[in-house]
Amino acid sequence: MNPVQLIEKEQAREMPQFKAGDTVKVHYKVVEGSKERIQVFEGVVLRLKKGGIPTFTVRKVSFGVGVERIFPLYSPKIDKLEVTKEGLVRQGRIYYLRDRRGKAARIKEKMRYNK
Repeated sequence: MNPVQLIEKEQAREMPQFKAGDTVKVHYKVVEGSKERIQVFEGVVLRLKKGGIPTFTVRKVSFGVGVERIFPLYSPKIDKLEVTKEGLVRQGRIYYLRDRRGKAARIKEKMRYNK
């Protein structure tokens, strides 16, 4: 096992299952000077990259401007990860959302039925 895999194994912790198209809230620790606070970044997961250092890309529209952020999956700076909605998409990478505006950029929500 190489050194990178050993470090990842030590830092790995339980994460919720999510995939491209899901809406997630990422609670991320931000250091400003000597203070540390938690910033929430909520958006749609565009992709999951698994090999090497696993990362995921989250996109949101803030004040009419599209913002994308790439997070390492097992980063110690991620305080909490919540899946708020599960989306119905057919592709593993939904980059086509970058070109869509308004209602065209919506993703159908997966409905959960209780028996």
